[in-house]
Amino acid sequence: MSDGRSNTETNTNQNKPLTRVCILGVGQMGLVCASALTSPDPRGAGDAPRADVVMWGHNEVENGRLAQTRKTERLPGFTLPGCVRISLSDREALEQADIIVNAIPVQFIRGAWERIKEHVPREASVISVAKGIENGTLMRPTQIIADVLGDHPDAKPRAMGCMSGPAIASELAICLPATMAAASDHPGFAHTIQELFSTSWLRIYTNPDLLGVELAGATKNVIAIAAGIIDGLGAGYNAKSALLARGLAEIGRLGSAMGAQTQTFFGIAGVGDLATTCFSPEGRNRSCGEALGKGVKLDAYLRESMCVVEGVATTESVVDLAKKYKVDMPITDAVYAVLFEHLDPVDAITMLMSRDLREEQIG
Repeated sequence: MSDGRSNTETNTNQNKPLTRVCILGVGQMGLVCASALTSPDPRGAGDAPRADVVMWGHNEVENGRLAQTRKTERLPGFTLPGCVRISLSDREALEQADIIVNAIPVQFIRGAWERIKEHVPREASVISVAKGIENGTLMRPTQIIADVLGDHPDAKPRAMGCMSGPAIASELAICLPATMAAASDHPGFAHTIQELFSTSWLRIYTNPDLLGVELAGATKNVIAIAAGIIDGLGAGYNAKSALLARGLAEIGRLGSAMGAQTQTFFGIAGVGDLATTCFSPEGRNRSCGEALGKGVKLDAYLRESMCVVEGVATTESVVDLAKKYKVDMPITDAVYAVLFEHLDPVDAITMLMSRDLREEQIG
């Protein structure tokens, strides 16, 4: 569905064609990305949108409802800007895209991109805002997309990157101050992401460590489930703060073993995102853990959830990565046991507190 706006529409303040952006996924992060790119902002673009944005979702009924009402139950109180188009056609959504933003949950990325890959322009760049590790392949989001597209080895490399950090959607939706990190292995592309998404309320930093930024975004969800379990058990802030510190240490160990830069895990995409996810009452992974700590069964919680709880599936992948790289990750192991082996959360805490006494190791 289109509102008739031309893809050649220009930004009157900068007198150049708008970047054509296709956002895959109409969940919370896709919606706030669309809003950030098109809402009036005094930083550089004045009253004009900074991108020509079309959104794509796999569910035609949901797409149609969003196009008509500009509202969704996924993000209560949010209104999608009128200039954002909702496409009901795979081809129409992608055919003229300069940049494709992947806002699809990680375990569904492969299926969605397999469906649309024939319509993806060869020159289109890709930005992922998903956080997780694919089960089985143990691939990060940008790796999954590259694997599906299978660009010819002799072709010019496609620019791919990610944007990650503390990103509670309800706060981004009302333009509360936030920071995120943009990362890419492709020369200059992190700066392209930075320029595209930076506003007066959203500050984007660049980071050359694509592996570290994506891994940090995935692994923090596992620790957030553990933080929620502590909340559900009423174990207190001392326990929760200790969990964050030790959780960050084991995330850093894994990252180092995989070749990521250690400092990434102590920056915005690492400890910054971890803290927000573990303490915000709206963090979906923390909320899931809290329910488990209060005795709710995982299957029952997931059936009632409006959003995908990425940390659940990612826990399986992180356990596999820890085994592959021979990294000790006791908190992740405990979360896995609670999620998939029916370990009582109280026993999980006891298991962690009963580990052999040792010198503190950071990373």
